[in-house]
Amino acid sequence: MDFLELVKKRYSVRKFSDKKVEQSKLDLILEAGRVAPTAVNYQPQRMLVIENEESLSKLKECTPYHFNAPLAILICYDSSVSWKRHYDKKDMGDVDSSIVTTQMMLEIANLGLGTTWVGHFSPELIKEKFNLPEYLVPVALLPIGYPSEDSVPNKLHNIRHDIQETVFFNSFEGIKPGKNKTTDH
Repeated sequence: MDFLELVKKRYSVRKFSDKKVEQSKLDLILEAGRVAPTAVNYQPQRMLVIENEESLSKLKECTPYHFNAPLAILICYDSSVSWKRHYDKKDMGDVDSSIVTTQMMLEIANLGLGTTWVGHFSPELIKEKFNLPEYLVPVALLPIGYPSEDSVPNKLHNIRHDIQETVFFNSFEGIKPGKNKTTDH
C-alpha cells in the first residue's frame, strides 16, 4: 500500500473484536518502534506490552479508554538517558516517545489491526500499578487489536483544514489566531 494511502486510511479504532493479536504481528509493531528515530539516537523509549488478564485489569484501573482491547502497549521514556537540549534543558523524551508511538501506529494499520493513541490516563496510577521506576515517564498507551466489524472512523476523521491554513512559507507574517474548525462550533 502507498504510504499516503495508509495514513489516510488509518483511523482511531475504539471497538475491538476478541481475536488475539498474533505474536508475529506484535513483533513487527515493536520493531517499528525500535527503529524509530530519536534525538541523538539515544533511544530512550521503553515499552511495556500489556497482554495478560491481570495486566489488562490493572490498565482498566488507570484509564477508561482501554476499549477492551486484547493487547496494549505503554510507551514510556527513560529520563536518565533521554537527550536534553543544552540551552534550555528541554527533555526530548516525550518527542522521542511520540515518534516511536506514531511509527508503531502506522505499522499497526499496515498489518490490518487497529489502535488509538490514548493520552488520557493517570501517570501516577500507571507508575503504581505497573511498578515503574521513577526515571520512566509514561507518554502514551496504544490499545491494539482487530477492529470489530462495526468499528468506524469518528465523524470528524476526514475533516481537515485547508493546507493554506496550516502551511506557511518562509515566515508566519500575517498569521492570526484562528478557530479550530473541527472542534469549535
